[in-house]
Amino acid sequence: MVLQVQGPRVLLRRMREVMARPEAAQARLDKIVSLIAANMVAEVCSIYVVRPGSNDLELFASEGLKSSAVHKSTLLAGEGLVGFIAHQAEPLSLSDAQAHPAFKYLPETGEEIYSSFLGVPIMRHGVVSGVLVVQNQVKRAYAEEEEEALQTVAMVLAEVIATPDVQSELEAVGNGAELTGSYHITGEGLVDGVALGHVVLHEPRVIVTRFIAEDVEEERSRLDVAIDQLQAQVDQLADRRPGQFSSDFEDVLETVRMFARDRGWLRKLREAVATGLTAEAAVERVQSDTRARMARQSDPYLRERLHDLDDIANRLLRILTGAEEKASRTELPKDSIVVARTMGPAELLDYDPSRLRGLVLEVAGSTSHVAIVARALGVTAVGSARSVSDLAEDGQEIIIDGGSGDVHVRPSQDVQQVYTEKVRLYAKRQAQYAKMRDIPAVTLDGRHIDLSINAGLMVDLPHLEAAGAQGIGLFRTELQFMLARRFPRFGEQKRFYESILQGAGDRPVVFRTLDIGSDKVLPYLTSVKEENPAIGWRAIRMALDRPALLRLQLRALISAAAGKVLRVMFPMISETSEMVRARELVDLECRFLEDRGYELPREIKVGAMIEVPALVWQLDQLLPHTDFVSIGSNDLMQFMFAADRQHPKLAGRYDVLSPAALKVMDMIRESCERHSTALTLCGEMAGSSLEAMALIALGFRSISMAPTSIGPVKQMLLKLDSVKAGAFLRDHFDSAAPSLREPLVGFARQHKIPL
Repeated sequence: MVLQVQGPRVLLRRMREVMARPEAAQARLDKIVSLIAANMVAEVCSIYVVRPGSNDLELFASEGLKSSAVHKSTLLAGEGLVGFIAHQAEPLSLSDAQAHPAFKYLPETGEEIYSSFLGVPIMRHGVVSGVLVVQNQVKRAYAEEEEEALQTVAMVLAEVIATPDVQSELEAVGNGAELTGSYHITGEGLVDGVALGHVVLHEPRVIVTRFIAEDVEEERSRLDVAIDQLQAQVDQLADRRPGQFSSDFEDVLETVRMFARDRGWLRKLREAVATGLTAEAAVERVQSDTRARMARQSDPYLRERLHDLDDIANRLLRILTGAEEKASRTELPKDSIVVARTMGPAELLDYDPSRLRGLVLEVAGSTSHVAIVARALGVTAVGSARSVSDLAEDGQEIIIDGGSGDVHVRPSQDVQQVYTEKVRLYAKRQAQYAKMRDIPAVTLDGRHIDLSINAGLMVDLPHLEAAGAQGIGLFRTELQFMLARRFPRFGEQKRFYESILQGAGDRPVVFRTLDIGSDKVLPYLTSVKEENPAIGWRAIRMALDRPALLRLQLRALISAAAGKVLRVMFPMISETSEMVRARELVDLECRFLEDRGYELPREIKVGAMIEVPALVWQLDQLLPHTDFVSIGSNDLMQFMFAADRQHPKLAGRYDVLSPAALKVMDMIRESCERHSTALTLCGEMAGSSLEAMALIALGFRSISMAPTSIGPVKQMLLKLDSVKAGAFLRDHFDSAAPSLREPLVGFARQHKIPL
């Protein structure tokens, strides 16, 4: 039997009546499953709920299954058909459920007599909070209208489950932790440090209080009026003339205008209202589907486009409900820790850094753009913190540890005491590092080591003085392009590079030309979908294929460094011929500017990044064409071991302190010494005291790192005898062990070298 068109509306009205009654949560849920079963002519209707702080799914209510199984039957994440739906965040319709490979028989439920199965995820804010299932004994195919109706009911049910009164009663009969209790989430440490403060949700949660429409035509009218208002707002911004609004935002506003008129999105909104939802509930349902699609996308460009659509939906929700704008538009409390699902690098810069103590993101890794900005701001940050924005509320206490990746929402008194002491120790350690700022970085055996910082933004420049760094060993020029909404013109680029050189003063700055491609997508350039983007069309490969982009950047760099020393290096060089072509472009731009009367730099030093393993065996051919080279250890190591450094299952598969990795570093150093070519290393390897000790032992005399790493690395090298360390390291080069980490730690302990 196919559900009639008016079916969803009738069911929603009856659900509203049940929800309005003053009765226990369990009784309310029991009546809801009975209503759904009757409306859909199903022998079984069941609600499974994801336990707070867990991925397990527990049977909470059922019409048709054995009542004794309620609160007793559980499925692990991904287990059975219910777990499969929760993992995929997509509906599943089967005429013969037991034939599906994911089917799991739970004898206590008595479900073996049921053949047909239709399940949909119960989703709130794009996160699966449960699964709603209907079953029939006869083998039958559920109609598209029935699946759509069940999805509509699931959306309302998500809000029913999330209400405080229902949550408190569910916890009383369930086995999870209270939503008002403490939560511990382990994410990925992005920026070291410990921060204690209060939650500030990046996007204040839009509270939808009305889900079921009393008058569908009225809701359709409300939605149409709000859509018109949304489009008018976007048009007003996009149509402003130059001078009234920054030209940098023109392209992004055109993209926003396009999404605000997307026919597919608008059709889905109107269809959701037609099922009996209020206008805001319809927006939230479609938005939840979009967020689920975002979570399943691996392509960074498509994820960014879905994020744009999510932003438009938020704007529409705020119009319908009169909610506040993003938290960055309001005055922050002094101890703010911003919590967000995801965030762009420009959005983080909107916050007042003097009041921002920390950042927690559900979607972000250590090499993400927002992590780079957080590092530059010195803001403690944790990424990959699953479901944190659903567990945290504005103003609640929160503790984050950027070193371990731990997040404590509503921490207990004991946890607060532990971290308060940890903050004191951290502050004491930072004070010790500050005292060493002006002490020369010289080892016990008299070797001077150049310690530089990695940078990419104007906010990085104060770290030069604060950390006592010798200069900027890597300036990531692509960050300027990623924060802009259109390709920066010559004048904009020139002024930016001039400000960097001026801010650095007499300290050297090494500018890396555009390293875009892979995960670094510019919103105004068409990206190409690739199976292996990290080893695809990116960096110098893209730049040489599109020489106009590289020439414009080189022209801006050369003119900005008038009368000064310009240091520029090219990323992802894999063949000597690429370096020759890149250097020819530098000469070409020098002639271009000289012919037009521009003052040239006093000296131009051109270098190459060693990131591609093949280049290690071309150094005798490459080095005569360079003034310096810099090892990008992040890419070099992941390419050497064929292991994605961001893949969670491969994180411990190789070690940069393995004999193989260290021998390659030593080969590069020997080649550079033979050709009298300056060498540095600017990857994450340089920022760890133990790894930096190994590099200095090999003979490296220049390394570049995050500003916060300067203190710990300097503290280490001041107690290091590099000759003894070098002899010890080479004695272990022929070891069959996969890593020399333990022997090096033992060496440091024996010689009382702080790590």
